[in-house]
Amino acid sequence: MSRPARPGPWPPAASSQPQPQTQHQPLSWAKRTAFKNAPISTSGQISTPNTTPTPPPPDLESGPTTNAALALPPPPTNAIASASGTQHTSVKRSNGGANGASKDRNPSAGQRQRDSSAPLPRLRDREVVQEDHDELPQRHPHVVTYSLRDSPGLVPIVYYGLQHYLSILGSLILIPLVIVPAMGGSYEDRAAVVSTVLLVSGVTTLLHTLLGTRLPLVQGPSFVYLAPALALINSPEFQALNQNNFKHIMKELQGALIIAAAFQAIIGYTGVMALLLRLISPIVVSSTIAALGLSFFSYGFTQVGACLEIGILQILLVFIFSLYLRKIKLFGYRVFLIYAVPLGLGITWAIAFVLTETGVYSYKGCDANIPASNNVSEYCRKHVTRMKHCRANTSHALRDAPWFRFPYPLQWGTPVFNWKMALVMCLVSIIASVDSVGCYHASSLLVAERPPTAGVVSRGIGMEGITSLLAGLWGTGVGSSTLTENVHTIAVTKMGSRRAVQFGAVLLILISLIGKVGGFIASIPDVMVAALLCFMWAMLAALGLSNLRYSNNGSSRNSIVVGLALFFSLSVPAYFQQYGLNPNSNVSVPSYFLPYVVASHGPFHTPYAGVNYVLNTLLSFNMVIAFVIAFVLDNTVPGSRQERGAYVWSKSEAARREPAVVKDYQLPFNISSDKRLIALVHCNDNNNNNNNYYEAFCSKQVGVGSDISGGIIFFNS
Repeated sequence: MSRPARPGPWPPAASSQPQPQTQHQPLSWAKRTAFKNAPISTSGQISTPNTTPTPPPPDLESGPTTNAALALPPPPTNAIASASGTQHTSVKRSNGGANGASKDRNPSAGQRQRDSSAPLPRLRDREVVQEDHDELPQRHPHVVTYSLRDSPGLVPIVYYGLQHYLSILGSLILIPLVIVPAMGGSYEDRAAVVSTVLLVSGVTTLLHTLLGTRLPLVQGPSFVYLAPALALINSPEFQALNQNNFKHIMKELQGALIIAAAFQAIIGYTGVMALLLRLISPIVVSSTIAALGLSFFSYGFTQVGACLEIGILQILLVFIFSLYLRKIKLFGYRVFLIYAVPLGLGITWAIAFVLTETGVYSYKGCDANIPASNNVSEYCRKHVTRMKHCRANTSHALRDAPWFRFPYPLQWGTPVFNWKMALVMCLVSIIASVDSVGCYHASSLLVAERPPTAGVVSRGIGMEGITSLLAGLWGTGVGSSTLTENVHTIAVTKMGSRRAVQFGAVLLILISLIGKVGGFIASIPDVMVAALLCFMWAMLAALGLSNLRYSNNGSSRNSIVVGLALFFSLSVPAYFQQYGLNPNSNVSVPSYFLPYVVASHGPFHTPYAGVNYVLNTLLSFNMVIAFVIAFVLDNTVPGSRQERGAYVWSKSEAARREPAVVKDYQLPFNISSDKRLIALVHCNDNNNNNNNYYEAFCSKQVGVGSDISGGIIFFNS
C-alpha cells in the first residue's frame, strides 16, 4: 500500500497563465468620503462603479444598482488561480495555535477536492491611495438630463421652470398659512403675506443663482425659522394684545430677522463660514435637519384630527402618488412623483368642495364664522368646529382679494428691534447655514462638474444673509434660505439647468403681482394645510438623514452620535416645554402651540429677564439641541476623516485650472474683472489645515466670484 502524497501548500500556487486583474484607481476624494466616484440616487444609496463597459443612465427612482465589486466570485473550474497567489502563500493560517498549526493538518483527498471547488468569499480590498490634493470630486455624467449650464430651449425652459416650482409648491406657501393665523391675522392678511412670499422668493432665487453659489437652488421661507417665529409670536408680552396683533408682531419679527440676516451675511462674506466647513460633517447636517423635521409633530396630526376624513384623504393621496405610483410615466415623465403635492391638494380640495355644496357639512341654523363659545345652541356648539374645518367655502380671501397687488418694503410699518429676539434669530441663522451647506454639496454632485470651493460656499451663505434681509424688509415672517427639498426635486425631475430655475423665478415674481393668486392660496382649508405639512416635515427628516450616505454607515461611532443627537433633541426640549406648566391651567394658546410658550415658564430664572428668555427659548428648539450634541461629539470623538465622511469641497488651485468649474461658479457680467472691485479676501490653504493667512486679490485669474475661500467685496465709488 503506497503512502498518500503529502498535501501541498494552501492556497495552491498560481498557474502559469494568471488571470488578468482589474486595477482600481479611485480618486483621492474616495478615500476621504468612503465612496468612489459613485452616482447618487434619491433612495440615499451609493453604488460602486463597475469595471464592465459603461452602463445605461441610472434610474434615480429604481433603487441602488448591483455592486459587482462586492459579489462573490464564480467557483473556479480547476485550481484556484490568482495573480496575487504569491501573497496568499505567505499568509499563515491562524485558526490553530500560535505557530499557525491546524487541527486538520493532513486532510483527506475528498476533503481537499471539496475545498478546491468551493468558492472563496472576497472582501473589499483596502486600497492605499496616494492622495493628490489637486484631485476634485466629479459628478456622474448621467444623473440629470440638463446640467447646470445647459439651455434646453425656450419651450422646455418654460415647462421645466413651471415644473420645478410646482413640485416644490408646499415649501413655498405653507409657512404663511401657519404663522399668520397664529399672529391673529385675517384671511386678507394671509393673502397679502402669501403674495409677499412669492415675490421675495423669486427675487432671492435670482440673486442666489446670479451672485450666490450659482447652483439651481430655489430660495424661500425656511422651516428653520418657523419654530423661533412661533416662539416669538407666543411670547408673554404679546398675549395681552387685543387689537392690531398681526402688524405689531410682524414688526417685531422683521426687526429680529434684519439683525439675524446681517449676522449671517457677515459670517459668510468674512470667510468665517469657510473655516467652519472643516467642522461641519454629514453627521452634523443629518442630525440637525432630521431633528428639524421631527420637531413639529405636535402640530401635524393634531390639526388633521379636526376633520379626519378630509385630512387623512389628503395624506393618503400624497403617499400614493409619491410612493406607489412614483414609477408610472405619462408622456415620458413621472407625473405622480413630480406633482404629488399639487395633485393631492387639488383632488382633496375638489372633493371637499363637492361635499360642501351638497350639504354634507351644513347644519341648520348654525354659522361656521361664529365661535363655539358664543353659540347658544348646544347643537351648533357641537358641530361648528366640524363646519369650520371641513367646509371648503369658509374663507372669503379669494373673493375679497384685489386683482393687482404690489408688495413693497416696510408694508407693515417700521420694524421694532428687540435684542433678545434678535439674538435667538442670530443663533438660528447658523442652523439655517448648516442646512444650506448640505444642500450645496448634494446638489452640486447632481448638476455641476465639481463641488464648489469653500469660497463659493461662503459666498452663498453671505448671499443668503442678504436674501433674509430682504425677507425682513418686505415682511414675510420668516427668513429666506435654500429650501432642503431642492435636492429631491432635482433628483426626481432630472432638471439641473440654472436658466430654467431663473425663468421660473421671473414667473414667480409676475404671479405674485396678481392678488387673486394670493387669495386663492390663502383660502386653502387649515386641515389640508396640516395634512400637507405632515408630509413635508416627514420628507424634511428623510432628506436630513439621507446625508448619512456620505459617511461610513456601518460605523458604530456615527450611529451612536446620530442616535444620541436625535434622542436628546426630543427629550431635552420636552423637559423645557413641560417645566413649571400646570396641566389644569387655562392657557390662552391652542394645545399645538404649547411647546412655544416655554419662555414664560422655563427652568432658567436668573435676575435678567432677557437672559431667561434667550436660554429657555433656544434650549426648547429640537434642532438646536441636535446641532450642539452632534457638533460637539463629531468633532471630539476620535474618528478618521473617512469614517466621518467629511464633505469634500473643490480646492481653489485645482478648480482654477479647469475651465468648466470656473464657468459653473464664476460671477456673471465680468464682475470679477471689474477694476472698481477691491477685495479683502480670507484665503485658506486647504493643503495645510494649520496655515491660514490673509491675502489681497487672492483670486487673480478667475476673480472673486469663483474660487476664493471667503471674503468681503467692497465697491469703490
